[in-house]
Amino acid sequence: MDDELESGNLRPYVDRPRTFPNMRNKAYNPLIFRVLMGINVRVLLTLLLLGFGVIFYIGARTSPIIVFVFSVCIISFLLSIYLTKWVLSKDEGPPEMVQISDAIRDGAEGFFRTQYGTISKMALLLALVILSIYLFRSPTPQQESSGLGRSTSAYITVAAFLLGALCSGIAGYVGMWVSVRANVRVSSAARRSAREALQIAVRAGGFSALVVVGMAVIGIAILYSTFYVWLRVDSPGSMKVIDLPLLLVGYGFGASFVALFAQLGGGIFTKAADVGADLVGKVEQGIPEDDPRNPAVIADLVGDNVGDCAARGADLFESIAAEIISAMILGGTMAKQCKIEDPSGFILFPLVVHSFDLVISSVGILSIRGTRNSGSKSPIEDPMAILQKGYNLTIVLSVLTFGLSTRWLLYTERAPSAWFNFALCGLVGIITAYVFVCITKYYTDYKHEPVRTLALASSTGHGTNIIAGVSLGLESTALPVLVISLSIISAFWLGQTSGLLDEAGNPTGGLFGTAVATMGMLSTAAYILTMDMFGPIADNAGGIVEMSQQPESVREITDVLDAVGNTTKATTKGFAIGSAALASFLLFSAYMDEVAAFAQEPFKQVDIAIPEVFVGGLLGSMLIFLFSAWACSAVGRTAQEVVNEVRRQFIERPGIMDYKEKPDYGRCVAIVASASLREMIKPGALAIVSPIVVGLSFRILGYYTGHPLLGAKVVAAMLMFATVSGILMALFLNTAGGAWDNAKKYIETGALGGKGSECHKAAVTGDTVGDPFKDTAGPSLHVLIKMLATITLVMAPIFL
Repeated sequence: MDDELESGNLRPYVDRPRTFPNMRNKAYNPLIFRVLMGINVRVLLTLLLLGFGVIFYIGARTSPIIVFVFSVCIISFLLSIYLTKWVLSKDEGPPEMVQISDAIRDGAEGFFRTQYGTISKMALLLALVILSIYLFRSPTPQQESSGLGRSTSAYITVAAFLLGALCSGIAGYVGMWVSVRANVRVSSAARRSAREALQIAVRAGGFSALVVVGMAVIGIAILYSTFYVWLRVDSPGSMKVIDLPLLLVGYGFGASFVALFAQLGGGIFTKAADVGADLVGKVEQGIPEDDPRNPAVIADLVGDNVGDCAARGADLFESIAAEIISAMILGGTMAKQCKIEDPSGFILFPLVVHSFDLVISSVGILSIRGTRNSGSKSPIEDPMAILQKGYNLTIVLSVLTFGLSTRWLLYTERAPSAWFNFALCGLVGIITAYVFVCITKYYTDYKHEPVRTLALASSTGHGTNIIAGVSLGLESTALPVLVISLSIISAFWLGQTSGLLDEAGNPTGGLFGTAVATMGMLSTAAYILTMDMFGPIADNAGGIVEMSQQPESVREITDVLDAVGNTTKATTKGFAIGSAALASFLLFSAYMDEVAAFAQEPFKQVDIAIPEVFVGGLLGSMLIFLFSAWACSAVGRTAQEVVNEVRRQFIERPGIMDYKEKPDYGRCVAIVASASLREMIKPGALAIVSPIVVGLSFRILGYYTGHPLLGAKVVAAMLMFATVSGILMALFLNTAGGAWDNAKKYIETGALGGKGSECHKAAVTGDTVGDPFKDTAGPSLHVLIKMLATITLVMAPIFL
């Protein structure tokens, strides 16, 4: 690769045409794509039709609701294909843009292949551990009565884990695949109009969002219906349908496992390259962002794709999977307690909600259209206002479809008005999501006071910028926590007053009401992911414009899109944290139910006055801080290597600054790729091993002290405290990082001295500090707290 890089040029030299280093060794496609492309088209179509036939046959034998879910998912996949063809039909611009895009694409695909190869090996090893645990554990009374043997349960859990891991990996690849092909088309469109560039970026993000959400829904639906048919659920002597969702827990754990390592590895890659490029390029050399003379610029642009697109696709896939499975478990539990004759509506309700999510988000995505005359140089519209209109439309449709879904599936003769209470629970969740987006936008968009105050603090130096950014991040935790608290209490109360009673006459709908609120919050997940994917695509487009030395007017358009992209990425992270808080609360309740089932005794409360239990809580909080420290230090160590390499190149090749010598981009890409793969192991292993070690240690202690449930109680406290600490830490890290970034962007618009001023240099320092906050540690934390919840569900038998 290095030899090929040395043979390229950056811009017109005295006697050479402008070309860009060709980083491509050979085109890369995943093995499954190569196999499919090698099959005859007619044979492939026949196999697809046969596969669809089998899926619909299994769905028809399960429930008409499953058939509806399958139909919507397949239609959404067809729409995503249309969006792909529409985006790829746009021109890629002049040759220099194409060459830069090729370099970014090959760097991203190469790292993805290596990273996911490492993750897949770790997943296989963990699958063997899970299989060993389940083969030697005792089955629950429900499993014994249904004839589900120990080995069958073990193989089902492992198969679900591997399927969840595979689907999460595919979701990540889809997110990266579209971004590395759309970025150059957005750059090219920016030469004509801002609105056209916006539309391309949104539709490219929409393709990824529809595929990710559709895969999460159809994957769980296929797994559910396959188990339903294979295990002959609800037949005499077989498993009851209300117990079936517990078999899906492995799917959520597999998705969480891959998402955590994808977020860690991608976050370390992108932020180490970004920090190294900014510190030497902007601060020391005084050259613009994404300047072609900066040796780390390609690594930075590659990182946007593997860190923000691939990792976020896997992240949101995991969020939806965890929420669906936890809500299905709670729906089945409540239906069992209330003796509801047909519990399938309560169990399958989450799948229907997210099916409608695909429909309404598609409408929102398609509502963002280009101008009639794409070549007109009209004033730049506010892209955030355009995206907000689409989101508002999606919210309105979400309220309508959620009410329809509750009336269709949650109506029961035992409590005729319960469906309306649950519809209100969904409305609570939808409002919570909207408020979260607004709060995050207020704290991270430079149109509002907090970011402008932070930018003003930069005028008095680097130290005051850091102080202002930290205080802003700490302050930003207050409103979201109040909103989450209010939504949990409101949804629980609405569920409790729904009229659903157990055999003893006690209200039982509270937890399911909270689950419905979580579904409401995620009922526009596809559109939220679209806005998130828009960010890195716009960022890459700006880099391509800068490196290919396009006119300043083009860069102005991409700068506006990039600043909005920073805000949309921050709002998505806030949205993800809020949904993680609600989903973790549900998973915690599911964990307590599972422990009660295995222990064959009630497990309703966790008493933190017991010293061992309190210690478990402390360990959970400590885990969050230690994980964050290791994630940030990984970025710092890798960034130091990048800084040293970039400085070395500027010293040894002084002609780089005068365009007389060529930077070695490949060296920086290689440094961050190898370092990020190495550095992601330690924090990831900490997250997986900690709850298992703590649970086993206190189980042994409980055995010798006569407290058989001590291990389970300590793990419950660890999970509870880690969730609370993780939510607050993630809010702080994400918001502070996004505010620092946009404060720098605000100054770059010409405020407070503009680019190159001392104020700007202080803002760059703040942005550098915030990079590992908002793109490595922060996003990894909300994946971490959900993974802790799913791993405790899967490993619950060994804590007893």
